[in-house]
Amino acid sequence: MRFHTRKWVKPEDLNPNETLFGGRLLAWIDEEVALYTLIQLENKRIVTKFMSEINFMSSAKQGDIVELGIEVVRFGKSSLTLKCEARNKMTRETILTVDNIIMVNLDENGKPAPHGKTQIEFVKDRLAD
Repeated sequence: MRFHTRKWVKPEDLNPNETLFGGRLLAWIDEEVALYTLIQLENKRIVTKFMSEINFMSSAKQGDIVELGIEVVRFGKSSLTLKCEARNKMTRETILTVDNIIMVNLDENGKPAPHGKTQIEFVKDRLAD
């Protein structure tokens, strides 16, 4: 799994227990998988269709750094299925895992559309063409 994004836990990210609010972490994950999918499918019209069970294993405190890792599970006809792990860079503990996040590629009318992709592409390889 590749960890591309880091988030710094600030006071506005905390719950009443003074640990990272789970909803904030899920928003970070949703944004990160959307950006990843947009880049992979080369289409800004993508939506989150499904998130499987979310397994919270630990937390983070103010000042900690959270890393988000994403891995492609499967390319569908009009979708991309990913898995995600968030980990605390300071304690090295996994904060949560999400085994299946399905992102859907849309056409200009907002309907699912085939994307034609079958494997991960890196921007540096696209630029080499």
